Amino acid sequence: MWPVIALALLTAIDAVLCLKPAAFIAACFEAVRWPRRLWWTMPIIKLAAVAGLVAGIWVPYLGATTSLALVLYFLLAVAAHLRAHDLGRNLFVNASGMLLVCIAVSVFCFLR
Repeated sequence: MWPVIALALLTAIDAVLCLKPAAFIAACFEAVRWPRRLWWTMPIIKLAAVAGLVAGIWVPYLGATTSLALVLYFLLAVAAHLRAHDLGRNLFVNASGMLLVCIAVSVFCFLR
């Protein structure tokens, strides 16, 4: 289950970076026109995902559901970047990179 723990750690770091958004995260939110009034929700969503992934080590259905929810989250993030014509680093490194990691964890840890 080390990939699940690694994804939980990455997501926890992401949540902390969203508390007072780091410059690159704020730029990402602005690029897709995510309303500032909703920025506060991101750390909560991501910390909930961390909790679901960690609990999923003992309750596999919860881990699978959380993992697939993260896949959906990053699919929507990719779509938001495409819709906003933000075709640089934010799309290809941040959103697409995390999407691939989430897909890999979902497939290799929960769906096989």
